[in-house]
Amino acid sequence: MKASLPLLLVTVLALLLAACGAVNPPDAGNTGSSGSDAQVGPMSTRNTGSRSSQSPKEKLRLVTTVSPITNIVYNIAGERATVVGVVPEGTNSHTFEPAPSVARTLAAADLVFINGLNLEEPTLQLAKANKKASAEIVLLAEQTVTPDQYVYDFSFPREAGDPNPHLWTNPIHALRYAEIARDKLTERDPEGAEYYRKNYEAFKQRIDALDIGIKRAVESIPEQNRKLLTYHDSFAYFAPRYGMKVIGAIQPADFSEPSAREVATLIDQLRSEQVPAIFGSEVFPSRVLNQIAREAGVKYVDTLRDDDLPGKPGESRHSYVGLMVQDVEIMARSLGGDPKLVSSIDTSNVPGPDSAVEQPQ
Repeated sequence: MKASLPLLLVTVLALLLAACGAVNPPDAGNTGSSGSDAQVGPMSTRNTGSRSSQSPKEKLRLVTTVSPITNIVYNIAGERATVVGVVPEGTNSHTFEPAPSVARTLAAADLVFINGLNLEEPTLQLAKANKKASAEIVLLAEQTVTPDQYVYDFSFPREAGDPNPHLWTNPIHALRYAEIARDKLTERDPEGAEYYRKNYEAFKQRIDALDIGIKRAVESIPEQNRKLLTYHDSFAYFAPRYGMKVIGAIQPADFSEPSAREVATLIDQLRSEQVPAIFGSEVFPSRVLNQIAREAGVKYVDTLRDDDLPGKPGESRHSYVGLMVQDVEIMARSLGGDPKLVSSIDTSNVPGPDSAVEQPQ
């Protein structure tokens, strides 16, 4: 029996509505349907908070402080995170005061990597005051050495209470920083665990080669010359590992100029030690150190650095490994050793040029 025309129209309309209802709704989940994902967009999230299987996960946002730490974290995080370094290169990290705008950068962070040992107190306090509830502040130095391993010296006397914080000039401590970064990133981004592991292993190969190269370069320096007098005591954790002796630093704990008595003592010490060279900072010129060198009859080399990466972003030596290679080349050349023993070490960043590292806006 034939259906009437009105009934036929109603039936067709119902079928059309049923077909439309078969399309996956916005919260249909990860079905693998390319058509549905294309409608949502490559960076969008579903209404339920779940992500399309075709949509890249939003990158972790990492905030770091001094440039060696920024570079170490970048070598592990690579393309899976956005890295923002808040302490500009060439800035005294001990006296750095973050601008109010840095609060916004810290508020957006998932992880904040700070050296610790009271190096970046203003930044640490700003991070504590502004971080989101889910974010974590990671103090690297406190997870690398124990209090009985802290070093106190001319620039960081025990009575002042703050130990020397420059752990990263010892490459083995820098590797521990990388290990901590790997583990924290894996906790936050389990899908990237293998990526972070591979980056860490590649970084470890560079550190292993660096460690061997430094040992050989220092061994090439005549034993009586393996002594460091620097502008700022940044090599307190470096020297014991490689058989060097820190005999003094020009910059007192309060970052003022040394007194006339301290200058005279250092001159007498240099004459007694018969060191061929003393080292200043490329970032912080020191007239006093130049004067001490002249009066003691030693060479003054002002190109050593501790937290200012050499070269420009994107260049192969603009890296933590590049920083250490350049410093050891300078030390070896100035103290009678062979700088070429570290010159061939791979200083490139594991994920490639570090131009992806951002500065706070």
